[in-house]
Amino acid sequence: MATASPGAVRKQIAEGRPDSVYLLQGADDVEKSALAHEFESLVEEELRGFNVDSRHASDLTTGDRIAEFTSWLVSVARTVPMMSPRRVILVLHADGLLVPRRDSEATQRAFEQMEDLLSRPDPQSTLVFVAGSLDRRSRIFKLFAKHATLVDCGVIEDRGDAERWVRTRVAASGAQIEPAAARLLAERAGFPDQARADRTSGDVRRLRGEVDRLMLYALGQKTITLADAREVAGPQVLQDQWAMTNAVEAGDAPAALREVALVLESGAAPEQVLGQLAWVVRTKFPQLASTQLTGAVNAVFRTDGELKRSNRSSDQPRLLLERLVVELCAGRRGGFRRG
Repeated sequence: MATASPGAVRKQIAEGRPDSVYLLQGADDVEKSALAHEFESLVEEELRGFNVDSRHASDLTTGDRIAEFTSWLVSVARTVPMMSPRRVILVLHADGLLVPRRDSEATQRAFEQMEDLLSRPDPQSTLVFVAGSLDRRSRIFKLFAKHATLVDCGVIEDRGDAERWVRTRVAASGAQIEPAAARLLAERAGFPDQARADRTSGDVRRLRGEVDRLMLYALGQKTITLADAREVAGPQVLQDQWAMTNAVEAGDAPAALREVALVLESGAAPEQVLGQLAWVVRTKFPQLASTQLTGAVNAVFRTDGELKRSNRSSDQPRLLLERLVVELCAGRRGGFRRG
């Protein structure tokens, strides 16, 4: 089974090396439609009238209509492009074609035509089917899994994908968004610069919610600005919940301070942060800095008492935790700073 992310497909399009057949699936209709129409760029603009064919399959309610549509599709897909190296065929709302309401002799004949087309696609044509999520047990899905590239349009892998998704969604509402504003939303939702197997991806649900709120906030505006995004976007999502403790273990005070700020801004309670730091002292310091264990334990207990007496409406809890982090990092390297 060949699978690809929307970002990988866009790269294929940009490089002019598309696969022969694609099935765009998923619940994100805006993303599916936008990606499908990006295939049109494979044909020079002045030649698209001759070499780009787009049809909806939503009204295929009978076997005869399905058979007629399939015959048209095969004919177009086998037609030599006119003055262009490639022909693009878009089948939108393809569920009507791929998931017929009832089986019949006509639909069986259409399936056989489709099977032949997908197994022997014309190298000068690119077929793009846009559908919902097909039943993976169905005969038609197995056919596409064997011969087509499957694309899940509900997946956002990295910050570039997230920014593009934001721009597409805003454009669908009739507005535009400044690149810096789209970038801010992607960053706040926790998407990394690039997809990596060793890191968690961002929070897709958070990103969708942020965009929905932003469009409501900027209702009627033609352009959504960075200032608008800053008004609406919540604190940044953590990509690594253990980054703070890992930095303390390494004795890296600057990195640990950055992570403390990120943890607190994401809504964590000061007691939660203190609990993580106490865990580092309890489980890691005996091996990493045994001679400094007593000082580390005392620093944790002192901070616990100071937190209980601190003014929660001020920056005092954050300052106390930052001081503790600096002390623990110094202790990890052999000595404590006294505050």
